[in-house]
Amino acid sequence: MKRAIYQVCLGKAKNSRLYKLCMDSVRDYCERHDIEHIVQTQPKLRITPDPFMSNRSKESWQKHGGFLPIYEKENAFDYLDDYDQLAIIDADIYIRPDAPNIFEDMTCNCAFGAVCEREMPINEAYKAKITNYSTMQYKGLHNPSVGIDFKPNNLGFEFFNMGMIVLNCQQFKPYLKGQTAEQFIKRAEFMDFVNGKGPWKWSTDQTMLNFFLKKYKPSVKHLDWRWNGLYTANKNIEECYFVHFFLKDLLPQQGENIEELMKLI
Repeated sequence: MKRAIYQVCLGKAKNSRLYKLCMDSVRDYCERHDIEHIVQTQPKLRITPDPFMSNRSKESWQKHGGFLPIYEKENAFDYLDDYDQLAIIDADIYIRPDAPNIFEDMTCNCAFGAVCEREMPINEAYKAKITNYSTMQYKGLHNPSVGIDFKPNNLGFEFFNMGMIVLNCQQFKPYLKGQTAEQFIKRAEFMDFVNGKGPWKWSTDQTMLNFFLKKYKPSVKHLDWRWNGLYTANKNIEECYFVHFFLKDLLPQQGENIEELMKLI
């Protein structure tokens, strides 16, 4: 099996001690498990909102050189022909030295694997947060009459955290319909997400990908919560293989005090 982990680290992020710690941990993980490590350090897709249709502030993309870096990791879709399995992992995820091989958890025939946030052992404060967040992001997209079902329950609407996803490449590839990564993001059906229309003003690729999963229904594996432990949200962070430092403002010195951070996990 040919496997790779794809990461994106652009601009000032390359100088962050937090990102260096995390990406070094991914590099070491790849070496242990004979996985290729691909790191994108320059923008390639340069997805830009329509300045006449966008609800996003111009600063949100102009400060990054005129594009939205949140869509750069989809560039990994252009590598599907090169690998049997491909994981896309955010640069703020730390992998513990004893973590098992995540690809061994995707030996099913599923096309896509990720961790559903409401299935994580999260604390009460974060439960309230994802209830509100998921309602804001997905209530307007939820339409079971046309087969788009976000399965609402007492915690809001079902969504996957897209900071860590795993693809079985040949099973996933047909859903791109022969499109490149750039063409995929620029589908007309995704333009409201790119433009930040209405409740998606601050949305990332997470909303787009969750909508894509619900509409096109590739086979999805709900990965174990230990593969994407949300720091400050997960009650059992010490049990997580992958620790996701997703809220920098809640970290010691915004994540730059890595010595203190490592003590906390």
